[in-house]
Amino acid sequence: MRHKLIDLMGGQTVLSGALPGRRLLSALIAATPLSEVPTRVFLDFSGIQVATASFLREAVIGFRDYARQSLCNVYPVIANLLPAVAEELDFFVRARGDVLWSCELGSEDTVVSARLIGDLDPAQRSTFDAALQLGTITAPELAARFGDQRIGPTAWNNRLSALANKGLLVERKQGKSKSFSPLLEIA
Repeated sequence: MRHKLIDLMGGQTVLSGALPGRRLLSALIAATPLSEVPTRVFLDFSGIQVATASFLREAVIGFRDYARQSLCNVYPVIANLLPAVAEELDFFVRARGDVLWSCELGSEDTVVSARLIGDLDPAQRSTFDAALQLGTITAPELAARFGDQRIGPTAWNNRLSALANKGLLVERKQGKSKSFSPLLEIA
């Protein structure tokens, strides 16, 4: 699923202010249906020249947080950022200690050059790197594989869940257990 922000914002190429950001958040929520399977939702910034931190906070972070809390299988991804917007978003999420997926989209919504915007703390980074390396994983598998680190399944599960809450990993419930896999692959 792809939401073209320039269309949702009536052709505006400069997106600024908290109030317009909240209006876009409402439009994104209304345009995003529930999904029974994990679904990537691309917030397509094609044509957007400038976006301020207050706008990004309300619209992008607001939508990501809403989706991860209320639309369990919806995973927002930022797409097609121009350098000025990418710089503003990166500065903003780093200041918050946050992180988002970003990519370029090819034909038929093919993901090209996926990357993270922002920073993960060292514990989350090592967990994320393990998920990238191993693919689909569970907390007990990580505890067994990295037993020398003296991190138990509960701690691994907390780390994996935190990454899923940020939309970086897809969480799937399988009976009483959960597995996690990367939403995208780093290019």
